Amino acid sequence: MRTPSESLLKIGCILGLRVSPTHRRKGVGLKLVNSVEEWMLRNGAEYAFLATEKNNNASINLFTNKCKYMSLSSLVIFVHPIISFPAKHISKDIKIEKVNMDQAISLYRRTLRAKELYPLDMDSILKEKLSLGTWVSYYKDEGCRLNLQRMVESEDIITNEITSSWIIFSIWNTYEAYKLQLKKSQTTLRLLHTTLNHARDKIFPCLRMSVSESLCTPFGFLFLYGLHGEGENLGELMESIWRFTSRLGESLKDCRVVITELGFGDPLVNHVPQTASMSCFDDIWYTKRISSHGDEKDDELLMKRQIGNVFVDPRDF
Repeated sequence: MRTPSESLLKIGCILGLRVSPTHRRKGVGLKLVNSVEEWMLRNGAEYAFLATEKNNNASINLFTNKCKYMSLSSLVIFVHPIISFPAKHISKDIKIEKVNMDQAISLYRRTLRAKELYPLDMDSILKEKLSLGTWVSYYKDEGCRLNLQRMVESEDIITNEITSSWIIFSIWNTYEAYKLQLKKSQTTLRLLHTTLNHARDKIFPCLRMSVSESLCTPFGFLFLYGLHGEGENLGELMESIWRFTSRLGESLKDCRVVITELGFGDPLVNHVPQTASMSCFDDIWYTKRISSHGDEKDDELLMKRQIGNVFVDPRDF
């Protein structure tokens, strides 16, 4: 990962930490975290990173009090059912244009510099088969034109004579990674209820479905990532992006939800369309140094203040 001060950090990420209800309060979670940290350290990591919901007091107690993690950033997860998005066409004043791989890499090479923490392997993320592509949304009537060839050569994104507003975004097809379906034994059912708390507690209520209903049919969701906007008129552009992604989801079998996650300091967090069906959840990122080597300035950045504008890696969601 890279920081605004150009520091390079090797960060290990702990994902999907779950303990069966029948084995909680026995130190299992602590042993798991310690074991993973030891593995990370052996493999060159300087920091350990993890995330949990703001209201998950048990996890927060484990991470902060027992494992000595410190708060890194606060984020908001936005969840919207595809079928519930108001039926309305994307404005004719807005154009959403797909860019090719080289153009996307060049675009993100520039825009990621606005983030306080971002990965160095963005090209690998974009080339993953689960990434459906990268688009730019902008207003036609602002005299804005995408100079795609020059963008690749010089990293310029938009050339125009007047101020313009635009947003770049990419879409990750999580349905291919998470097919939430159950057609097995009751033992599997109990295990699934334990390990899929994140999906059960967040996505199912947004679909107005019970857990039992949701487990009878496979479904997935599209994840908006790499969102970055510039200009003063971003609200309508953000709405067009959600409509565009919802329509794309409608064309994919069993895709039910559009999700994104933004840091509290991200300028776009205030422009996410607030419909009656939009649900929001608070997420907290935690980190700690596990290596004894490194620059103290990195600790000052990661452990002594909140960072607000971060890149959310779709591979970690």
